[in-house]
Amino acid sequence: MGRYSLNGQVALVTGAARGIGAATARELYARGASVALIDLDAPDAFDAARTIGLAADVTDREAIGNAVEATVARFGGLDVIVANAGIAPYVTTALAMDPDVFERVVEVNLLGVWRTVHAGLPHIAQRGGHVVLVASVYAFANGVGATPYAVAKAGVEQLGRALRVELAQHGASAGVAYFGFIDTDMVHQTIDADPLADRMLATYPKPLHKRLSPEVAGAAIAAGIERRAARIVRPRRWAPLSVLRGILNPLVDERLRRDPKVQALLREVERRAADRV
Repeated sequence: MGRYSLNGQVALVTGAARGIGAATARELYARGASVALIDLDAPDAFDAARTIGLAADVTDREAIGNAVEATVARFGGLDVIVANAGIAPYVTTALAMDPDVFERVVEVNLLGVWRTVHAGLPHIAQRGGHVVLVASVYAFANGVGATPYAVAKAGVEQLGRALRVELAQHGASAGVAYFGFIDTDMVHQTIDADPLADRMLATYPKPLHKRLSPEVAGAAIAAGIERRAARIVRPRRWAPLSVLRGILNPLVDERLRRDPKVQALLREVERRAADRV
């Protein structure tokens, strides 16, 4: 496929009130797209003619369907979906985690992406558009301490890969965005505000700790759409781990299993969870 111009296209971005979603919406707008900003509470539209803010819960099939139809009614179609909305759990083990929390994370981060994409897919196929599914490096990294998040993001990756093949017959495309640690409110709340999460992060090699701004992530998504890219990886230093995961992941898993510091930290995480009950 050739280069895909965003100028004059219509895009829908979920989780658009802040962070990656807000930065992506602004970047798409700057490149000439009309943009529907979707979040639980309607985000402020920053241009009366070319942006609208709509309230919708991505886990509510009817609500997200209504948001898609409102976008089509306002702008005359839908060419691009960026399924970005997501949440992160507090750091704990699968054994100690509240099952409602586990299922809520999967509900938002995987089924919410699916429901968003499904609602808009007929328009994308009809107009030869593009879908971006925002996953995470946790799609291929060990999800210790954040199991439901990793489970959901791995599912998002598989959905994106399948869509890329299935949409080709329609002249449309899909890609997956894999982000590491982006300087967002979600990262601040789940890592910076939690000393145990910060210590868990310290078990990763230091080069992988690098954080990027939401603006860098948003620009990467927009550029990826214009290339109809299958993969967007930021920071780029995570790309080798993704490519070599079949070799590296078993080694990493075994190292984590045997590392006494990691196991001691997991025991501390579980004690904290027991104290909260």
